[in-house]
Amino acid sequence: MSEVKDKAMRAREASRVMAVASTNVKNNVLQSMADMLIKRKGDIVAANATDMDNARSNNMTIALQDRLRLDEARVYGMVDGLMIVKNLPDPIGELINGWVRPNGLKIRKQRVPIGVIGIIYEARPNVTVDAAGLCLKSGNVVLLRGSSSALNSNKVIIECLQEAALANGLPAEIVQLIEDTDRASVNELMTLNGYVDLLIPRGGAGLIQNVVKNATIPVIETGVGNCHVYVDAEADLVKAQAIAYNAKVQRPSVCNAAESLLVHADVAELFLPGILEMYKAAGVLIKGCEKTRIIDNSVEPATEQDYRTEFSDYIISVKIVDTVDEAIDHIYEYGTKHTEAIVTENITTANKFVDNTDAAAVIINASTRFTDGGEFGFGAEIGISTQKLHARGPMGLVELTTIKYIVEGNGQVRE
Repeated sequence: MSEVKDKAMRAREASRVMAVASTNVKNNVLQSMADMLIKRKGDIVAANATDMDNARSNNMTIALQDRLRLDEARVYGMVDGLMIVKNLPDPIGELINGWVRPNGLKIRKQRVPIGVIGIIYEARPNVTVDAAGLCLKSGNVVLLRGSSSALNSNKVIIECLQEAALANGLPAEIVQLIEDTDRASVNELMTLNGYVDLLIPRGGAGLIQNVVKNATIPVIETGVGNCHVYVDAEADLVKAQAIAYNAKVQRPSVCNAAESLLVHADVAELFLPGILEMYKAAGVLIKGCEKTRIIDNSVEPATEQDYRTEFSDYIISVKIVDTVDEAIDHIYEYGTKHTEAIVTENITTANKFVDNTDAAAVIINASTRFTDGGEFGFGAEIGISTQKLHARGPMGLVELTTIKYIVEGNGQVRE
């Protein structure tokens, strides 16, 4: 039997225990997980150093290395996320609605776990902790398939999480790592009907589309973020500069980083020189339209494909537009329904942008980097859904549940 099938079977059995675990037990495990991460933070950072050495040897980009890197501060960040999740209300058992039918039947709609959740992700060991914490609190078990680039980090983290589960009377199989990093393991996981209830891919467009197109189990599409910042004619340009810079440069490898900057023609000559110089100083490669290149001839010409690309790197495309409608049309054509931002002091323009922009999150006068489970108060996220069914945007505890109807009678039969 393959590793994938074996661990999926174990996960299925563990899900029966996890589904009925009390809130106190779940919270105790979360606390123990946090304690174990702190206790073994040195081991985690050391394992990550090995992964980082391998990444540099394999010429991984600087931006992607940032996704992979763990230090003590990031370990404590993962711990903080677990503590926030611990303190959130337990969604399991929540009564969503209830009513009594004319025949006396009492019907309740109640929140329950999904069951076994599989997650396929790339080069982000913090996802291992985020996923475990959210799945645990929502009564699910999780089957993780990380990338080879983070294997050493993930193995130590999983040891910590499983030890915490066992210490609190739960099976270690509530969180498991598939250590086989061959592509075949992904293909097998995608077709484990009857064992895995939901699959969530997190990573680049290639990974996500492979899963969406080939999986035979339910999938939530996440993550691809060709996000835009639009600077309106009536923007506060001081705000706009800070937002446009932060959205691109603060962490360019993540899905909520800005990939395109749209600037209204009325403020382009005033706004662009300053922000472009800031980008250059940060090492950002700029690709722009002809009007942008008239303002700064060092900017590379932008191609059609550039406007469609999630760079996940120190690269940005720039376009000057004549109206807010042109900005909206550009986003409609090239966006990925993730996060779009407008900078403007005109509330009417802001509302028009919000109403006409199809995205999981639309932001007014703030950075796209805020589309994040932690920033939304979820503690962490299982991913950012860019689809429209079941879940959209950052997925927290509630998005990892489904519903059950409980019907209570007193001998009624249907005529």
